Amino acid sequence: MLYYYVVFSPIEALIASQLEPKMFGSYMARGSKKGSAEWLMFAEITSGFGEYFDWDYAKRKCVSRPDGTLKHSLYLSIYRVIEHIPLDQYKDIYLVTKDGSTLGLSQEPYRKPTNWAGYGLYKEHCPVHPFIASSLEPKALADYIINDTEKKITVPAIIFNDVTRIDFDEKEETGNIGSMFERDLEHVIECINEVKDKKDKITKTIDRSFDSKFTFQIIDTGFYIAKGKSILFYPMPSREELKELNYDWGKSANIFS
Repeated sequence: MLYYYVVFSPIEALIASQLEPKMFGSYMARGSKKGSAEWLMFAEITSGFGEYFDWDYAKRKCVSRPDGTLKHSLYLSIYRVIEHIPLDQYKDIYLVTKDGSTLGLSQEPYRKPTNWAGYGLYKEHCPVHPFIASSLEPKALADYIINDTEKKITVPAIIFNDVTRIDFDEKEETGNIGSMFERDLEHVIECINEVKDKKDKITKTIDRSFDSKFTFQIIDTGFYIAKGKSILFYPMPSREELKELNYDWGKSANIFS
């Protein structure tokens, strides 16, 4: 059986594989060489749509070896991938830690964050990567990024997650979000205040190169995949749900302090 995976962080790629999702996540995180390790995020998609990707090539080349060893990965594209994938082709999202532990997230109907405070913090993953503050809730933000023709810069599709907002008055109440706010805290607060106080300031970039600082600890409500006027929502389990159902992944991802 062939699977098709869109890796959206730390790279953008479409990969065919004979490995099921959790085996693929483990392989991609740890590789085949001892000592290799990196986290990643990817989505499974269906195949056969459109003409941009060479599905016949995948079927010819992504085959088992004569000894029966499965083909781990065959890259089909490493550039402008998500803009060519209709939203109805996406299946689950997977978050993979450095030791290869993999958590699957399933789609649910979009809902506005219940803890909305007039602004949001967001980590964009693909095709652009900044950490931003915005006065818009996730669906409105996606529409602004993709469809607002009044600004000069847009993207055809985007994948992002919202980021846990720190309680600046009672930091210990925020929970374990690692060291994200230990540096440049004043800058973060200034960016938040700018989008809150200035009606013409919709978004503000906090950090242009945040990938190296990103951790699974800071994911708040969940992930969003948007294209055109539509959006997919993948809710992130709460810490309590992770403890009950996916404790090993949560421990590997440093969710639990």
